[in-house]
Amino acid sequence: MSEQILHLTGMTCDHCAASVKQALLTVAGVASADVSYANATARVETASITPVVELLAAVRAKGYGAEVAGGTVPKTEAKLSVAIIGAGSGAFAAAIRAVEAGADVTVIEAGVVGGTCVNVGCVPSKILIRAAHVAHLQTQHPFPGLAKHAPVLDRKALVAQQQARVEELRHAKYESILETNPGIKLLHGFARFEDTRTLVVRQADGIEKRLTPDRILIATGRSPQIPDVPGLAGTPYWTSTEALIAEESPAHLIVYGGSVVALELAQAYLRLGSRITLVARGTLLSKEDPAIGEGLKAALMEEGMRVLTDTVVKSVRFDGKAFELETSTGLISGDKLLVATGRKPNTAGLGLDRAGVALDASGAIVVDDHLRTSVQHIFAVGDCTTAPQFVYVAAAAGTRAAINITGGDVALDLYVVPAVVFTDPQVATVGLTEAQARKLGKETDSRTLTLDNVPRALANFDTRGFIKLVADKNTGHLLGAQVLAGEGGEIIQTAALAIRNRMTVADLAGQLFPYLTMVEGLKLCAQTFTKDVKQLSCCAG
Repeated sequence: MSEQILHLTGMTCDHCAASVKQALLTVAGVASADVSYANATARVETASITPVVELLAAVRAKGYGAEVAGGTVPKTEAKLSVAIIGAGSGAFAAAIRAVEAGADVTVIEAGVVGGTCVNVGCVPSKILIRAAHVAHLQTQHPFPGLAKHAPVLDRKALVAQQQARVEELRHAKYESILETNPGIKLLHGFARFEDTRTLVVRQADGIEKRLTPDRILIATGRSPQIPDVPGLAGTPYWTSTEALIAEESPAHLIVYGGSVVALELAQAYLRLGSRITLVARGTLLSKEDPAIGEGLKAALMEEGMRVLTDTVVKSVRFDGKAFELETSTGLISGDKLLVATGRKPNTAGLGLDRAGVALDASGAIVVDDHLRTSVQHIFAVGDCTTAPQFVYVAAAAGTRAAINITGGDVALDLYVVPAVVFTDPQVATVGLTEAQARKLGKETDSRTLTLDNVPRALANFDTRGFIKLVADKNTGHLLGAQVLAGEGGEIIQTAALAIRNRMTVADLAGQLFPYLTMVEGLKLCAQTFTKDVKQLSCCAG
């Protein structure tokens, strides 16, 4: 037997200490555990073969911090080797946690570290959208006492500022971690499976390196899915990557797509002075409550966007100067074409068939709630998997995958996943729509509150949109929220917390909300289940 002393963080009471003790006693080989809340330590008697990383993982799986006293895993213990394919948010979250648990980590990346979000996704797109919003307010604000004027656009300067912030965040959140964390090694190259246990990494100079790690994590993300439209291949169309860094705004931009990326970028370019024709194969945001797509379409058309829904692109021609699209509703011509019709998992070329890793019909890696693939020692996180495609889901999955890789046992809880589309008005959703709830056999009750009933929206002179709440008809528990509002992304997390804490609409209606905030609309909507809010005074409790 041997004794391990762990330094603990995050405990707030003796009950926490008891919870940690119980977790440690579940680890194979642990004979006893003495956990002190006062001293923030754990003394653990273990069999000599019990890995320290399993003790650390057991504590962390309960939500507490744990380190070996002295700060290092004993050198006599062989470290677990982990290879991570990809260098985005999910990969780095996993790498950091795995190193904390005593593992040796190698991150394999063929391109630039940071993944989609910081480089070509969330960060640059939100900077572009913010700049476009400022430009829009200069010409379209609702206050007659302030002179309106057309913005003077220097797209090159905007892109330079945007990319400088991208580089700053990439260094702060990714490159600096590699520089300061000796437990994470970066290997540049393309990785593929030679067999279940062996990775072959082809480096830029053509040299191939073989790795046989104890555990493997795949976090390769997604890339634009290009539809098979006759004539499209070989033309200089944009994907979101090119659209974000283009230093000129086209006179007429055709956007093909009806979901998040298409809508965000189409509105941004519209507000920066381009004429926009948006072509969607179905309705806008077709997976959401139909009222969301209808309301957003009306708002975009009011701004001057031409929106063609339920329209199929039959062919594309480019004559060297302009694009011409033959569609089911007629010919469309424009000087640039942005294709934003979805994203595909980056799994081709990995040799996953040789590893025995199961994929779904789209090529995404099938994972369970512990982020395991069909092969016991291979895990996967992020957009390359069947999990929801959000960077915060990827990061949460990376942390939990690392805990499980290093001997822990924790699931990724996707019971409540809020989502935001950064159009204006914003689309924000969480939980179930009415249709989804009914498919699950739930009897629902719902209310929709238009924003002309929300005092803050009236004060903003912007009453576009609505707040909708879906409740269980029998219990009153909140099941879902759908928001179309100027600050929908700031509203939705309150609804997410309400669902997480099993609140009823009556509970929500009885909460104190600060007056003249948009989030107060949640309370007002909850009140409509039993009251007519038009008959209530301001701040009615």
